[in-house]
Amino acid sequence: MSTKGKFIVFEGCDGSGKSTQLKLLANYLESKGEEVFLTREPTDSPFGSLIHSCLTGRVATDEYTIAAMFAADRLDHIRNRSNGILQKLGEGVTVLCDRFYFSSFAYNGGFVPLEWVISLNTPAMEAITPDLTIFIDLSPEEAMGRVARRSEKERYETLEKQKLIRENYFALFERFKEREKVAVVLSEKDKETTQANIRRIIDGAFGF
Repeated sequence: MSTKGKFIVFEGCDGSGKSTQLKLLANYLESKGEEVFLTREPTDSPFGSLIHSCLTGRVATDEYTIAAMFAADRLDHIRNRSNGILQKLGEGVTVLCDRFYFSSFAYNGGFVPLEWVISLNTPAMEAITPDLTIFIDLSPEEAMGRVARRSEKERYETLEKQKLIRENYFALFERFKEREKVAVVLSEKDKETTQANIRRIIDGAFGF
């Protein structure tokens, strides 16, 4: 059992299965005696709730506004004194987060100037860097096949946009390779196979 909480982020295009894999990893870490806190972005805060409404089209807005809202939601997510990321890590809890600033760079940065999006998120990057980012990779075509089964589609869930977003992710991983620790894991048809690959990375990186 570790004595310090780790901050592990899951990233991926829509339909990649990252949310499922995050929950499976939480079960694994808890079986190892870790205290785990699961969270996501957009959050369930008032900031995040407004973003959800924008992504589903219930509230009309533009890409600049969405990018700024994500940055604000993220800062509150990090610094909130009741259940923020820094608060949980300080308590020795391992935090598993579904999306973080790479999502803003890959998604928002594909539709407004990337450097502006990065500047918006600089305070978040200065506040905390994930111990590990796990990118669940899936072809855009297969991802959209999974998304098509959902009852509600969101703003970025088209094949053209998902192709651009996936390309952005890999360009960003290369750009920030000296700063960020990123592991790319293929999203297999069998979710247990994907999870086994994730657990090997976690065991090797942190000795859980």
